[in-house]
Amino acid sequence: MASLFSPHLSNPKPLSSFPLLRSTSLTTSSPSSPPSTASHLEETFGRKGIKFTDSSVELCIRNHSSLTVRLSDALVTSYKPKVFWKEGDEGCREILHTVQAADESLKGGIGLIFNDLSQSTKTGSPWSPSNWVVKDADSDSFDAVQVELGCTNANGTLDITYVISLYEVSMATAVIVKNKGPKPIELTSAMLNHIKFDSRRGTAMEGLVGCSYCSHPPPASDFGIMSAAEAMKADEPGWFGSAEEEPKKGVWVEEDCKYTMLKKKVSRVYAAPPSVRSKKVYRTAPSKWTTIDQASGLGFRVVRMGYEDIYLSSPGSFFKKYGKDYFICTGPASMLVPVILNPDEEWRAAQVIEHDNL
Repeated sequence: MASLFSPHLSNPKPLSSFPLLRSTSLTTSSPSSPPSTASHLEETFGRKGIKFTDSSVELCIRNHSSLTVRLSDALVTSYKPKVFWKEGDEGCREILHTVQAADESLKGGIGLIFNDLSQSTKTGSPWSPSNWVVKDADSDSFDAVQVELGCTNANGTLDITYVISLYEVSMATAVIVKNKGPKPIELTSAMLNHIKFDSRRGTAMEGLVGCSYCSHPPPASDFGIMSAAEAMKADEPGWFGSAEEEPKKGVWVEEDCKYTMLKKKVSRVYAAPPSVRSKKVYRTAPSKWTTIDQASGLGFRVVRMGYEDIYLSSPGSFFKKYGKDYFICTGPASMLVPVILNPDEEWRAAQVIEHDNL
């Protein structure tokens, strides 16, 4: 089982070298295998805390925290952590924002974005993974479960493993990319989380002060709620309006507030500007940042590993277009400077969403 975290830790700590911690003896499916039925997946990978259907897998642990992954595109469509001291699942709360699009597809949740800039599809866009298959699953029966998905490109030169893990007070997503081809590749990637809030007025982020940022559209994806054009559109004036305008795309400024208020519309990337990355010493983006929901009193800390940038957006006055709840989109990314992956090299990146609400 490829994993970036110990499955026996209720609050997993990142390992700087990202070693593979354990391997099971389960028979795994090849990424080129045809889609499996729920009964086959249950027979091969099912165990306590892991339940398969034809379209998804649900992970659940002893304290009733749970998450659901859509198997076709590896989208986490639900995450309900235990955040209140109540019996059973009454203490759990859905924190992900999802909406039904006009074509009936589900948008939002937690998704992986991956683009191989060295390969193009018939439409001319960079190659991205699709048709994920289950490679493995693991559980300690009580406080940790995880599922491993895999995908390869058409010529088998690129192998991608995606691990989704659930713990008592956290969840994690991790990607491992192996270049099996004869030439270097360039890739961009992100893990974006659509998190819901009880109130627009009380939505904020902590931990970004001192970091450089600029206005930037979100990386393109099939699961993103706001398109690039929608994300970059100016907010409507009104009760929440602000005379302060967002910096123009490509203009870097420094975050000078301890709490980044997100009641207005923003679409930003927090990072070291690419122009300074050739220096021996420069300030990188924070390794962790925390959501603040004043209405509910809940907060969730996002920890990045392997990625260089942080994407952050909020819908402002347009939020009712995307459902009744206010939400933000944030997550670690490498979107400004492509990652170079030489033949036989691996690239690993991950995020942890954890909380102290209990």
